[in-house]
Amino acid sequence: MVDVTADDCILSDSELTAAIEMLRAIIPADELELMAPTGPATVFTTTITLWLLILQRLGKGKANHQVVKDVLSNCRQLLPDNKRVREQTLSKTSGACSDAGKRLPLEVVEHFSMRVCESFIQQTPSWFGNRRAFNIDGTTMTLSPTAELRKVFPPAVNQHGETVWPIMLMLVAHEVQSGVALPPEIGAMYGDGNTSEAKLAANLARRIPPNSLVCADAGFGIFSVAFSMTGQGHQILFRLSKSRFKSMRRMATLIEETSSTATYRLTWPPSDKDRATNPDLPAYARVDVFLHEVKLDNGESLYLVTTLEISAEQAAEYYRRRYDVEHDIRDLKVTMLLENLRCRSVDMVKKELLTSVVAYNLVIHFRRQAAEVAKLPPRRLSFTEVWYTFSSFLLHQPPCTSSEWQLRYDAALQIASKDKLPNRPGRSYKRKAHPRRQKSTKFMQNESQKEKKKSGNPPIKSQSDCHWAAALPLMAWCKL
Repeated sequence: MVDVTADDCILSDSELTAAIEMLRAIIPADELELMAPTGPATVFTTTITLWLLILQRLGKGKANHQVVKDVLSNCRQLLPDNKRVREQTLSKTSGACSDAGKRLPLEVVEHFSMRVCESFIQQTPSWFGNRRAFNIDGTTMTLSPTAELRKVFPPAVNQHGETVWPIMLMLVAHEVQSGVALPPEIGAMYGDGNTSEAKLAANLARRIPPNSLVCADAGFGIFSVAFSMTGQGHQILFRLSKSRFKSMRRMATLIEETSSTATYRLTWPPSDKDRATNPDLPAYARVDVFLHEVKLDNGESLYLVTTLEISAEQAAEYYRRRYDVEHDIRDLKVTMLLENLRCRSVDMVKKELLTSVVAYNLVIHFRRQAAEVAKLPPRRLSFTEVWYTFSSFLLHQPPCTSSEWQLRYDAALQIASKDKLPNRPGRSYKRKAHPRRQKSTKFMQNESQKEKKKSGNPPIKSQSDCHWAAALPLMAWCKL
């Protein structure tokens, strides 16, 4: 540790990670401690526990005991001024950290996550005029096969019976320009109490900043989603299925038609099926919309519904940005390994999910700043390459003074500003958003190992075990 005085501007808690440096400017630690106070002898306070959960995701899903040992070995100054910390008698097991995570109130994590997301969104320039735009989409995640999680998020059922993994349905909203994610809505994909993307969208509409444009594919192009979004003061731009467009067109008034486009005006009423599946819809429920049909070069047509008074060509151009959410979901789930949720209870799933979104947004915020240096739109920089720069040049560095920290941060931004996606003029295919990757069979392998131990046969390490060991190496942390 470098021996410096307070005059050298060393931070009171020593040099923290890049993540904590950013977060301290958004939400003071005192505010979080007031929301969930802890005793004077507590080592894993509310703030420390939140930071550790974020570090866990920045480490691509490290286990609790790995994070604790990393902090005690390399980042001890993260911890409060405590006798056990000073005397280095604090246990290196993860029990106290796990208990702190369970003790942490979910509402504090929700408040923390939402504040961070709102702060980053406010720093992002709006898309057009004074309006921001958000892409929404759904995805699924598999969870640990515990009894509690299987009850709340039932596994899928096929012709052979119930499968092993609990399946969680997650609805996300990403800001179009930067990719910043809002805290997602979650629910059960299967089972008697399952939900749907449409129902989750009604809750997500309350989190989206007022007067935003919401873009979504044809799965959301139904009346209930449109009504819930406009009811919260948002504009919509949804794709429609061909059959739904034809049904709505019969009630609409043609206002403009060219050789390649057609635009209609409609006061959209709910159908009998809409009212049957959404009995809480009020009697006055209507949405004033425009329908656009745009003929594509491949002979197909694009069918859109929007509340914006724009031309069909503009609507089609805006809708092209909808596909960006596929890359955002890939970056969150695959690049940062959100699929690797280790928690075993419903509350901890929610907490780890929310802090994972914060970790993702920290990288997105860093990418936005790097894009300003490069004078490029944020999405022209590769998330994966920027993440590698963030990890290598900020997370894995020795301590320094705060003035040196700013120089280090500026240097990292310069490096990240060169992490551009390649230009491929004339490319006729989209960037791959859904890479095929090998499924993990770790759970079944563990069960097989237990059976071999019971039978007295020595366990055999399979090639698949070796593959996953190589795919998930230990990451070096902040070397203080």
